[in-house]
Amino acid sequence: MTSLAEIMQNLGLTSSLPLYQQLQRALREAIDKRLFGPDEALPAERQLATDLSISRITVRKAIDGLVEEGLLVRRPGSGNFINTRIEKNFAKLTSFSEDMRARGRDPRSVWLKRAEGTVTPEEALRLRLSPGAAVFRFHRIRYADEVPMCLEYATIVAACLPSIEAVQVSMYDALERAGNRPVRALQRLSALLLNAEQAALLQANQGDAGLAVERLGFLRDGRAVEFCRSIFRGDMYDFVAELSTS
Repeated sequence: MTSLAEIMQNLGLTSSLPLYQQLQRALREAIDKRLFGPDEALPAERQLATDLSISRITVRKAIDGLVEEGLLVRRPGSGNFINTRIEKNFAKLTSFSEDMRARGRDPRSVWLKRAEGTVTPEEALRLRLSPGAAVFRFHRIRYADEVPMCLEYATIVAACLPSIEAVQVSMYDALERAGNRPVRALQRLSALLLNAEQAALLQANQGDAGLAVERLGFLRDGRAVEFCRSIFRGDMYDFVAELSTS
């Protein structure tokens, strides 16, 4: 188990931050630097409080914040563990890279296909394009910390990018530079079982649970800019949405 000295070396008593926030920062940095292994338990809250000579209330408040961020998960009767699952806010339009970086994960992609073409009948219907309209297709495996998380099959209206080479790492960054990043989207989530090809690419087993997400992104003027279908590993991803009565 990771030593408390490694975790708390950045806990400065002279910092102007409240003590619980100092503890949060130190634990967050320890998680980011992989001082804990995947799914490893943190030291018990009582142990942290005793060894650091701070109150258990302070420790609990610090850990509560990390649980809310999705970095930790509480398991009743077992303790607090590093969360290996990713929570995606289904109501927020962000890119995969943005989601991973916000959680301290390192995103990267492996290209399966980058090609120019014309719309298929389904794409023309979804994107509201005329037959023969030009599009760019981007197919890739998306990774977080070297773990394959999803397969992404995106079709972008060619007129919204200067060239296919404009997309190097982040598709949304390229669209933003061109002034054509989506500002709203319709998303549809469905369950599936991974087929042999999907499982091989995601380093999973055929028949494992997966999640299919279709996203249709729109510009501010109402034009459709992207149609994307992503296949996520069901054992690594959770989709959440905040609901209200208003």
